[in-house]
Amino acid sequence: MSKHILIVDDSKTVRNLVAFIMKKEGFKVTTAEDGLDGLEKLYSAERIDLIISDVNMPRMDGFTFIKTVREQEAYRDLPIVMLSTEGQDKDIQMGMTLGANLYMVKPAQPDKMVKNVKMLLG
Repeated sequence: MSKHILIVDDSKTVRNLVAFIMKKEGFKVTTAEDGLDGLEKLYSAERIDLIISDVNMPRMDGFTFIKTVREQEAYRDLPIVMLSTEGQDKDIQMGMTLGANLYMVKPAQPDKMVKNVKMLLG
């Protein structure tokens, strides 16, 4: 069975692009528009194997989203990749401190992203 990836980003273009790249690699993909939508999808999906999340989003940003996910026992070990235009050290550090496994700065090269996702799922 293919691994299921949740993509959380308020930009439809980014969501579609990342979804396209991941589907091409054979992953099952669910997309969400922001952190709140992401939590809803996470709770209602059968099983999510990895999350790719943006930082700057309306309603609930990526940092709050990750923090909320990590506070729950069931999702403590779920791999999370932050994908953001915010590439400053403080943002990267914040993402990692809150529980991201990896922080990638946009625009991420598709092959590098796929490699990292496969590594985290391996």
